[in-house]
Order: sequence, then structure tokens, then C-alpha cells
Amino acid sequence: MIEMKCCDILGTRILVTNMADTVERIEHDMEELRGKYICVGNVHTTVMAHDDAHYHEVQKSAAFVLPDGKPLSVYSRKHGFPEAERVTGPDLMLELFARENGLKHYFYGGSPETLQMLEQKLKERYPHLQIAGMVSPPFRSLSEKEDAAEVEKINASGADIIWVGLGAPKQENWMYDHRDKVHGVMIGVGAGFDYHAGNIKRAPMWMQKLSLEWLYRLMQDPKRLFKRYLVTNTRYLWLTRTKRQ
Repeated sequence: MIEMKCCDILGTRILVTNMADTVERIEHDMEELRGKYICVGNVHTTVMAHDDAHYHEVQKSAAFVLPDGKPLSVYSRKHGFPEAERVTGPDLMLELFARENGLKHYFYGGSPETLQMLEQKLKERYPHLQIAGMVSPPFRSLSEKEDAAEVEKINASGADIIWVGLGAPKQENWMYDHRDKVHGVMIGVGAGFDYHAGNIKRAPMWMQKLSLEWLYRLMQDPKRLFKRYLVTNTRYLWLTRTKRQ
């Protein structure tokens, strides 16, 4: 496996990387990554891991945690890793979709309508893409029998990458519970399915560069995201400032 450099942010080890290196790492280390999972970290998940012992263990047990949120890559650069860059889940999806590497992709999460739109758009844009399967699981917890059937379906598909779009912290907990059960590598991408299906718009590039993508998301869905972005972001700033003192 390619050597990793990480920056500790509030107890979570965030991979020091960029998009090109991340894609190379996944492709090069695919066999070693099978049965493992990759977390896509941001301020929200990092603060949750700081506050919740179980979720901290979930993040710690990942093959690695990517800096999806720009504040994480900015923190890394300020603390001895000038090469650190942001690697978002939605962008990572597109980078891997575009490559003709023979990998098979499985999508677990989202609504049936979202998956239908996602499949249509992916087939139009990436005709070479091998889609091994798409499943919209129920919102309720699955029974052991139902869950075993889902795992069997994933493995029978021959999927190399299982994209998990259940939202944090549900998707990370799901991947943690299914480590060493599935034969591919799981990657939690939050709203990635909705972005690429066209349900949600990405923030303009200028807002992304200024670490304001969270504000754009907040304006789109203020009722659901108010606590996550305003309260959690404020707590992140306080915790990281306290740590420096």
C-alpha cells in the first residue's frame, strides 16, 4: 500500500493528499483496500468524531479519511503539510468514473428516483462506466437476514467500489459495520448521488475556494442544515483555536 501522510485534526487523522494522488492510491491499492472503507471528512464529521467515542472509532478504523471540507486541508497546510489539498467526494466520483480502469461501481443509498436519474446521467456522460448495481435501501434498520441478502447481492455483482450515499454519520456507521463483509472498497460520499443526479447544485467555484460551500448548502436547505453548519462550524473554530493555545 502507498505510504500515507496524515494530519491530526481534533483526534482524526486526515490524509494529506490531492485528487491525482487519491485516484492513484485507490487504483494502485485496490486489492489491499477490499473489505475496507474510506471516509470523506469535513468539519461536521471531524467535530462529531471529537465528541463521540464510537464515531471516533469509526473514523479511526477507516483505511483513510479524505479532506472533503476545505477547512481541513487549510488546517493541514498551516500545520506542516503545505502540499495538502481538498478532495471532495463528488469530485472523486467523477474522477474515477472518467477513467477507463475496468473497475465496477455499485451505488448504495439515495431514493429510487435519484438513482434512476443518476444512472441515466452517468450512462450519457460515461458510456464505458461499469455499473454493477444500484440499491435504494429503506430508511428503517434492516433485519440480519435482509442485511445479509444485501451484502450477498453486492458481492455477487463483482463491485470493486461501493459508493455509499446515506449521509453522515449513518453512512460511516454502515461502512464500519460492513467492513470485511463486502468484497470491494466502500466510500461514503454523502450528497454525492444527489449532486450528480441533478437534485442539488454545487456552489460556485469562488465560494468553494473561499471555504463557503457550506453556506451555499445552508441557503438551499436551512431548516435541516442550520445546526450542522452554523453550530458545528463555530465549535470547530473554537476547538481548533483552543488546541493551538
